[in-house]
Amino acid sequence: MTALAALLARRIAATGPMRLSDYMAECLLNPQHGYYATRDPLGAAGDFITAPEISQMFGELIGLCLAQSWLDQGAPRAILAEAGPGRGTLMADIWRATRAVPGFHDRVTLHLIEASPVLRAAQGRRLQGAPATWHDTVDDLPQAPLWFIANEFFDALPIRQFHRAPDGWREVVVGAQGDRLTPGLTPAAPLADLADRLADTVAGDVVELCPAARPVMGALAQRIAGHGGAAVIIDYGGWHSLGDTFQALQDHAFADPFANPGRADLTAHVDFEALARAAPALTHSALTTQGALLRALGIDARAHRLAQGLSGAALDRHLAAHRRLTHAQEMGTLFKALALVAPGAPLPPGFAPHSPKGPET
Repeated sequence: MTALAALLARRIAATGPMRLSDYMAECLLNPQHGYYATRDPLGAAGDFITAPEISQMFGELIGLCLAQSWLDQGAPRAILAEAGPGRGTLMADIWRATRAVPGFHDRVTLHLIEASPVLRAAQGRRLQGAPATWHDTVDDLPQAPLWFIANEFFDALPIRQFHRAPDGWREVVVGAQGDRLTPGLTPAAPLADLADRLADTVAGDVVELCPAARPVMGALAQRIAGHGGAAVIIDYGGWHSLGDTFQALQDHAFADPFANPGRADLTAHVDFEALARAAPALTHSALTTQGALLRALGIDARAHRLAQGLSGAALDRHLAAHRRLTHAQEMGTLFKALALVAPGAPLPPGFAPHSPKGPET
């Protein structure tokens, strides 16, 4: 039993089973034992690798996409913010790629939303010399035109999970049996937050909610609707939650999410429809795949240009990175992208208007 498991078992013994969202938050962010609070989870030494760590092309293209959106809205004095910046690789690549954009470095400051002290330190080293400020939450961002990027941020926010029953919804909770933490289900009951899902689910279906995403989207919407800007969200998931997507990753392999709390990364697929609904003051794009977005932004031409100076193993790694970011059997279709802007503002490059007549991608 891990130190965090023992702590949670004592809490459960005192107050009863905890919601899955509370369990997930403790596993990831507990100050003494949480996964993100105690380690750098990225890269070869960690449990996963994100798109910016795979190739500089990802950050370069996303950076130029955001910079063009900034130009399209009049190049105001603004902030560029990232939530969950990892080691700072994405923001560093964005800042490097945008140095030739007229006025961008003079009129834009960088803001990073990061809870992990370990990752804050890594970001500071990567962004040394850049005009960067750190915040605990999106609510702490200045009131100003905002260009916002979140890559694999929302998937780590705690979720509540519900199983449809004939007479309502049963919520997943975490209890203890001996020295093991185990999931269980509450008695069935109606749930106002899922009243609209009765029409498209049947008994046995699983639906997930992410309450923590709502205030984040609300803060973004208030700033972008009031001051201008755009939000670009890239993550794995889809449009409209259905099914059990809660998972753990430890030592680069899937693991039991209840076996070693605090030592495994816990995530769930992102419901992009819920994100859009949580920001009704904004206009959202059609949901697109990461591969389609990167190709629309010119990754094939960029990859060809970079390949011209490479050979041997370096060329092989470069080609493999391009494939991993874009190919349908890699990250290309698993990861999706959504953009949000104020009504009437142009969408960032690479994004198409959504159709109100049918479901998104």
